[in-house]
Amino acid sequence: MILKTDILIIGSGVAGLTAGIFAVKNKFKKILILNQAPRIELSNTYFAQGGIIYRAKGDSPQKLAKDIFEAGKKIGNRENINILAKEGPKLVKKFLIDELKIPFDRDNFGKLHLTLEGAHSLKRIIHVGDETGKFIEKALVREIKKYPNVKILTNHYAFDLITKKKKGISFVFGAYVIDNFTLKIIPILSKKTILASGGLCWLYLYTTNFEGAKGDGIAMAFRAGAKISNLEFIQFHPTSLYKKEAFLKERVPLISEAVRGEGAILLNEKGERFMQKYSPLGDLAPRDEICQAMYREIMEGKSKKFFLDLKPLIKKGIKIEKRFPFLWRECLKYGIDIKKGLLPVFPCAHYTCGGILVDKYGRTNLENLYAIGEVACSGIHGANRLASTSLLEGIVWGKRCIEDIKKRKDFSLNFKIPEIEKGGSQRPNEKSIFKDFLTLRKILWEKVGIIREKEKLKEALKDLYSLEKKVKSFYQNSKPTPSLFALKNAILTAKLLTQSALNRILNPKKF
Repeated sequence: MILKTDILIIGSGVAGLTAGIFAVKNKFKKILILNQAPRIELSNTYFAQGGIIYRAKGDSPQKLAKDIFEAGKKIGNRENINILAKEGPKLVKKFLIDELKIPFDRDNFGKLHLTLEGAHSLKRIIHVGDETGKFIEKALVREIKKYPNVKILTNHYAFDLITKKKKGISFVFGAYVIDNFTLKIIPILSKKTILASGGLCWLYLYTTNFEGAKGDGIAMAFRAGAKISNLEFIQFHPTSLYKKEAFLKERVPLISEAVRGEGAILLNEKGERFMQKYSPLGDLAPRDEICQAMYREIMEGKSKKFFLDLKPLIKKGIKIEKRFPFLWRECLKYGIDIKKGLLPVFPCAHYTCGGILVDKYGRTNLENLYAIGEVACSGIHGANRLASTSLLEGIVWGKRCIEDIKKRKDFSLNFKIPEIEKGGSQRPNEKSIFKDFLTLRKILWEKVGIIREKEKLKEALKDLYSLEKKVKSFYQNSKPTPSLFALKNAILTAKLLTQSALNRILNPKKF
């Protein structure tokens, strides 16, 4: 069976669904949206908490752009940052507030409640409690399901791109997909392909990401010849809920940065505020600076534990169960009374700042292939993402890529599809694959973490090549399965990440 469509969108988070909706608005006849998870809404967007950037009193695109550029250590792409700062807040108003009617929180006067987050110079973040991503995702899903020309495939995993060369130019014409249940491989031919598959942070042992964030899009694009950039810049979030039971889960609960924005303070195990020693912004410093400060406190023997003190919020009269309902529920789940005690916190892998190199429309260097959202490197985030820019980037580039596709020439899909390796007939042992994933995740956490050292990175590369060799040998006669394809993609992505980190240390002047 071969499926054909005008636009194939791989991923159904904020970027992918926004692209789908704007594809309908631009009168594309056949749109197919793919998600490897059982439900269309399952994505990192669904679990995003803090909020989305809007505009503060006295704000301007120039002020926002300055904050984004500085949070990214001044190595971001200024053109794309300016596009985000100029178009983003307008699109929030027109698309999310006016069209989708997302119920962002409001104050007693009916005005949108604006909060502050780390490295922002103004209160410009709007939110729905601490579950903003969930409400945005659900609104996008409701909207996309209205359109009969949009086909949604869940439980289908895209593992490779369909490519063809014409006159020395590489074209992408869709993807090879495997049904999670039947294990049938289905080629999906598409005139334009949009990768919106998310980042790679699930490849770290401790992460706020859901299992779908394994870097599949990066691996697929790289094999096809796409350029990858800034992949070493992984953002670790300083305030994940540090409970043993939580850290044994696939996804560690995140404590929204907005909690600190509303007044909560970070403490070490001695009950001391420590961030003032490391940054004039204190507890609202950029995320990377806070994580590095926590690491230094540990290495210098000053503290092994860290806490978030919510008493300042309680003194302000903020009702935590209403302002931060997700946090409230998670603390109850783990037996923490946040009105009495301190919240134990620790950094976890959170966001992929680099990825597939794209331009101001999400175009890659391969014809017909676009990348948007966390899988892409638009250069907006530089070396560190400013809080609440991720959802904003998703809607801006979801719209922009469709506007560009509308102007582009279509190519015929009538050609012979290249054969793929079929493997053997024996189904691989899923427990063995799980153990191999665990090995990979430990390698990244222990050797490619918050602080990188040249020798540790070299060890990590050696370990990953060894794991790759073992997997290739062990599974070469196995029947293809989604988990086996995912493992191979994950090893490639981990190698690219580690090599990028090593390159940055060995050749800092090149960057």
